Amino acid sequence: MFIKRIGIDLGTTYTLVYLPRRGIVINEPSVVAVSVEDNKILAVGNEAKDMLGRTPDTIVAARPLKDGVIADYRTTEAMIRYFINKTLGSIRLFRPEVMVAVPAGISSTERRAVIEATIAAGAKAAYIIKEPVAAAIGADIPIGSATGHMIIDIGGGTAEMAVISLGGIVASTSVRVGGNKFDEAILEHVRKKYNLAIGERTAEEIKINIGSALYVEDKLYMEIRGRDIVTGLPRSITVSSDDVTEAIQNELEAIIAAAKRVLHKTPPELAADLMVKGLILSCGSSLLRNIDQLVARATGVPAYVADDALLCVAKGTGIALDNLDSYKRSILATK
Repeated sequence: MFIKRIGIDLGTTYTLVYLPRRGIVINEPSVVAVSVEDNKILAVGNEAKDMLGRTPDTIVAARPLKDGVIADYRTTEAMIRYFINKTLGSIRLFRPEVMVAVPAGISSTERRAVIEATIAAGAKAAYIIKEPVAAAIGADIPIGSATGHMIIDIGGGTAEMAVISLGGIVASTSVRVGGNKFDEAILEHVRKKYNLAIGERTAEEIKINIGSALYVEDKLYMEIRGRDIVTGLPRSITVSSDDVTEAIQNELEAIIAAAKRVLHKTPPELAADLMVKGLILSCGSSLLRNIDQLVARATGVPAYVADDALLCVAKGTGIALDNLDSYKRSILATK
């Protein structure tokens, strides 16, 4: 078996690479560091993420994907090439077949860009699968059955919701709200409430360490450091989980509203299935504390976070690629 197959979850914040029979082999940030003078790519992944917010004028560290779609074609291609080479080694006899997971709401032009970037990065063939379908496969949901399953996939750039039955999407929506928007909201909240300027990385750490979608009785606290807006000097303060909950209210409401829109569009028979099966939450931002309880309260439908929620989409792309014939109907464009 010389033809290598790779599944890639090309995320706004993290890219995961799945090799059949080996599982997840790469889980690195979707960040590329570029030299301003000669436009040369200096670092990708973990190494580039460490540079975020810490670069001199001559280096720019940026995320080539915005809201789940390609914002900068050249750096995306370089990033995909880096991940393929890191997975398979730069010297290889055969070019791999690659399946990439993309947001369900992506336009045909954006989809074409993903296929072309993947082929240019060294793939023999590129397949595209919609994220909610890949997440459902990765979460061990039997998507081929004639029952309704709803997946809510909250990533870094987008939140995707879809009701899946018989291997296809019956009703879906995508909102450009995810972990990154949570971080921005926390950053803004700390700036307004405490007059403290903090970076994206600090905001992300606050979200991961003490963030909660609901107000909790036993509050969590964390000490953070930043720059005082008034004096311009470094200062440290303590923030609580309530600060995070307050900061991300609007973003959570947008996700809930989108979930309700999908439920409104769902045929009655499938809606009845959902009451039994519940809603499945996947992807990185579904790990926010109590988000499943919030969704369950707001919609009246039970909600659960998938096992290995962070890895669902990448696992799903790998499984679908390994069983191309079974999942033919669920896969989009190929080249």
